Amino acid sequence: MTEQDPTNAGPMVRPASAPMTPASRAIGMCASAFLLGVAGCNVGPDYRAPQAKTPLTWASPTTVPTTRPSNATTRPAEVVEWWSTFNDPKLNSLVTRAVVSNLDMKLAESRIRQARAARGFVAAGEYPSVTANGSYSRQRTSQGNAPTGLYQTNLDASWELDIFGQTRRGVESADANIQSAVEDRRDVLVTLAAEVAINYIDLRGFQQAINIANENLALQTRSADLTRRRFKGGLNSMLDVANSDALVATTRAQIPSLEQSVQQTIYRLSVLLALQPAALNIELTADAAIPTTPPEVPIGLPSELLRRRPDIRRAEAQLHGATALIGVATADLFPKFSLTGALGTAGSQPRSLVNWDNRFYAFGPQVSWNVFDAGRIRSNIEIQNAVQEQALITYQKTVLTALQEVESSLVAYVKEQQHRQALGEAVAANQKAVDLAMKLYTLGQTDFLNVLDAQRSLLTSQDQLVTSDRTIATNLVSLFKALGGGWDLPKPTTRPATAPVLPPIARLLPAR
Repeated sequence: MTEQDPTNAGPMVRPASAPMTPASRAIGMCASAFLLGVAGCNVGPDYRAPQAKTPLTWASPTTVPTTRPSNATTRPAEVVEWWSTFNDPKLNSLVTRAVVSNLDMKLAESRIRQARAARGFVAAGEYPSVTANGSYSRQRTSQGNAPTGLYQTNLDASWELDIFGQTRRGVESADANIQSAVEDRRDVLVTLAAEVAINYIDLRGFQQAINIANENLALQTRSADLTRRRFKGGLNSMLDVANSDALVATTRAQIPSLEQSVQQTIYRLSVLLALQPAALNIELTADAAIPTTPPEVPIGLPSELLRRRPDIRRAEAQLHGATALIGVATADLFPKFSLTGALGTAGSQPRSLVNWDNRFYAFGPQVSWNVFDAGRIRSNIEIQNAVQEQALITYQKTVLTALQEVESSLVAYVKEQQHRQALGEAVAANQKAVDLAMKLYTLGQTDFLNVLDAQRSLLTSQDQLVTSDRTIATNLVSLFKALGGGWDLPKPTTRPATAPVLPPIARLLPAR
């Protein structure tokens, strides 16, 4: 059997047998390199999940002082679809539609696909690469020789053996990046659900404020008509008429501002659903009550945040990825082993390419080692170590921020209930004062100034009561968001210890 020399198309005679040919030695070296690659190790530190310290229970109060004891439960926080606890079908519909159509969600999903594709790009380094080549060249070796042509086609293959785990560490980092992108999408989901709920609650609060303003406007208008009739009858002065007209005008002036807030809130909700700003006008213009908070809210234990909060899980994934990149950088300190080979045919005529006798091949191992780089590799390792340190600090900060957000939301929710209870009593007292002042004024037993003061106080306390109702609901939404609610977390294998539960609002506060 002869082999074709690709340089001059002349035959090369290979000995029929030899005790140890270069090819057999190359095969032996390739086998040894392959076995070494299989038994290779991963340089750099192995990732270990950080141990975050969390308090055993919440520092903020979880009960409201009352003559009736509040309920407690050992159930963990149930916050997967927390918006359904408000029992508002319209809110449920808005959140469901937002999850499907919101553009931030689509961006987050695209980033997941990008991270998965990046993982495939890195993982491809674990496999050989094969390149098909074809060429034609025409040359003349000396002045007296005629020009000759050379046709050549071949397959080139190379495989860098991942002996020190550089590619494996890169894949590990890419896997962590995928997990980070998944957690980022979950974080967007948590934020989106909270934004939809808060805007919806604000909308209903503004609509209720408009209703209260209209009711007080009607009451004040009747009072102004009464002062005019009494003035015509000589029972009071023009000052009472002017004061009553001023109060009517002041109350009327509040309505356009509230209507503006209603419209702007509808626009925000529409955009959250990836719709044109005015798309929800017909659906949401009709006023409705502020969503009522549930009778109890299981909030779980601080340690549960480490598993439920997407931003904490994302920070941990980023720490994992940064740890793996230290191994990628460290592998540059060691030599790189590759297997290379080529197989093809060559000849002076195109038909020579299909003649198997004109074949040629080459294969063997290859090693490269950067013996001097002026400290570039070690500097890169120091960079990756610093990046990992920053990722760990970011993780620790994220945990503390999560605990602070829950504590702040919890104390705001509980204290606002107390505030609302006092406001309910103030509204009842102011309503009684208005009725009494009007009766006495009609009988001529008091001046109109007392009526004005009573009506102003009633409007103020009613506005504050509506604002408090809205604040209680939005504080609860903020609490659910701080707890990481809004996505499905696998059930824990063991039940946690006793977890506090917020008291039933309906038992503590007067009817709205």
